[in-house]
Amino acid sequence: MIKFLDLQKINLGYQEQFQNKMKVVLDKGWFILGDEVKTFEANFAKYCGTKHCIGVGNGLDALVLIFKSYIQLGKLKKGDEVIVPANTYIASILAILQADLIPVLVEPSLDTYNINPDLIAEKITAKTKAILMVHLYGQLAAMDELITIGYQHNLLLIEDAAQGHGLPFKGSHARAFSFYPGKNLGALGDAGAITTNDDELAKVIASLRNYGSEQKYHNEFIGINSRLDELQAAFLNVKLPHLEADNNKRRSIAKRYLTEIKNIKINLPYWDLSTNHVFHLFVIRTENRVALQEYLLQNGIETMIHYPIPPHQQKALAHWNSLSFPITEKIHNEVLSLPISPVMTKEEVDFVIEILNK
Repeated sequence: MIKFLDLQKINLGYQEQFQNKMKVVLDKGWFILGDEVKTFEANFAKYCGTKHCIGVGNGLDALVLIFKSYIQLGKLKKGDEVIVPANTYIASILAILQADLIPVLVEPSLDTYNINPDLIAEKITAKTKAILMVHLYGQLAAMDELITIGYQHNLLLIEDAAQGHGLPFKGSHARAFSFYPGKNLGALGDAGAITTNDDELAKVIASLRNYGSEQKYHNEFIGINSRLDELQAAFLNVKLPHLEADNNKRRSIAKRYLTEIKNIKINLPYWDLSTNHVFHLFVIRTENRVALQEYLLQNGIETMIHYPIPPHQQKALAHWNSLSFPITEKIHNEVLSLPISPVMTKEEVDFVIEILNK
């Protein structure tokens, strides 16, 4: 069986370093916001080309903390509207709702699966204060167009980069990352971070993640407990130096898929061969998804669906269930994610291509 994502194989290569890091953390006896977190924050900020990185508990909290910090700074207020792609993973929308803001759904482009900038203007109202730009499947959103729209309408530009580790930084106000184990840069549990060049925003986020406190027992804000775990930071410090090479391996596999899969019933994803895609996922579309997934499984190839149900059709968001987003619905009904990871062998890639072409 070719696994969709072989996490055991990915992490096996780091096992000795992980064990060494565990010993370092245990020997120090400092388990919350210690040296490993500080080191990772410094290194990841440098890697991303930003001044600040604040480690938090997970990717959802990263987004929520950005929004709540802007509310604390008076740049957002409860009830403000946030533009967000209709086909995103539901965490993007949950973050907006948990900050008492209003998500405004916009259809994606069918070629990139990212938000369509041409459809944003018609959704902007006097209450619109931000755009949440999602780099779905690891492909950079149309940043130049989105930044132009943001400046024209004085909107905050926030990136959901949960699937975009290693994408070029184009100049948004803040970026939220997830280090869920299956990400391109994955921890061994939940973990997340926020990067920004805004000194004031970074200061408030760092306080809010830690009970609203900069000094122990002195609470300036009504905060939460969402701190990057010291041990997870240690693991991330081991893996970060390998991220660029891993992303290039993903791109290499993606290039083979794009050039060698020849099946008229399969729609391949768009890629311009630049660094604007880190291929967290390689997502194809077909009208015969159920049959194709079963066929691949029968031939020993595991796949996944990202994602089977669009946010506006979820039971949790029942007030949206009557809405229609045809492009989003088409994507969610047809997408299928193929195996792609830095530990896939040439023979495995050969086999996936061979079976798809049959």
